[in-house]
Amino acid sequence: MKFGSVDNPEKHDLTLPEDHPDTKKVLSQSQNGKPDIYVGCAKWNKSELKGFYPRGTKDELTYYSTQFNSIELNATHYRNFPEDTINDWYEKTPDDFRFFPKVYRLISHLKWLNEIEEPVQEYLDSVVHFRDKLGTIFLQVRDNFAPKFFDRVESFVELWPKDIPLAMEFRHPDWYNDKKVADDLYQLLTENNITSVLVDTAAYRELLHMRLTNDEAFIRYVGANDASDYDRLDEWVDRLKEWQDQGIQKIDFFVHQNEEKASPRLAAHFIKGLNEKLGSDLKIPELPDGNQQKLF
Repeated sequence: MKFGSVDNPEKHDLTLPEDHPDTKKVLSQSQNGKPDIYVGCAKWNKSELKGFYPRGTKDELTYYSTQFNSIELNATHYRNFPEDTINDWYEKTPDDFRFFPKVYRLISHLKWLNEIEEPVQEYLDSVVHFRDKLGTIFLQVRDNFAPKFFDRVESFVELWPKDIPLAMEFRHPDWYNDKKVADDLYQLLTENNITSVLVDTAAYRELLHMRLTNDEAFIRYVGANDASDYDRLDEWVDRLKEWQDQGIQKIDFFVHQNEEKASPRLAAHFIKGLNEKLGSDLKIPELPDGNQQKLF
């Protein structure tokens, strides 16, 4: 994942921003308790996660799902998969495993959320076959999808079935830098119980708005293949502990890297921190060298 990469990450301030003032208000409406937590990578194929799979691994998804409880499924951004394929993925994974599919790019990137009734239905007809293993679906629009298209966002939200969890990611800075626009967007998402995606990259800090719109945090973390990646993840553990104390009910955290082979090791470090500070009992992925030492 090249989005948000920088040449010299050590020269950038990558500390987490303070929470948006309304985040605490949103969480105060929830009941305290341990949240459901899902942590995973963006892909399971061996070529991307080089060195993660033991020698002789016959099926990558089967092994991956013994190490992680979820996957951010970018594959669905590029095509709609047939029922047989999704049923196969379903059968290969444990009961508590969840798929978090990305919305098909015909809807988000080619049609720009315009005249999408039929494509949305076709997409839903595909992902519905994940059944009880369907996590929150997420929509990501183009970087230049600006607030002037707000009416399309409203139409998409109105079209989307209320019983299928949805998260939305906006990358144009004006969605957050213009207070009136941001307030209108957050209100729309909150009223429709849609999760606002948090994107943590080295380059685009304005996307890290720290505004929750419901009791779910959907975080797409992009490491910089640098020693600071571990410190950034430790900060996230501390922030998620605060949100847990405030009432968050669900955490979805997906680790990306510009060189994805480092993702399992970073995820293992992050999960260990969650288990220690949030009291979760997530499996810590097994690493090929048998230890949890930092890579950078």
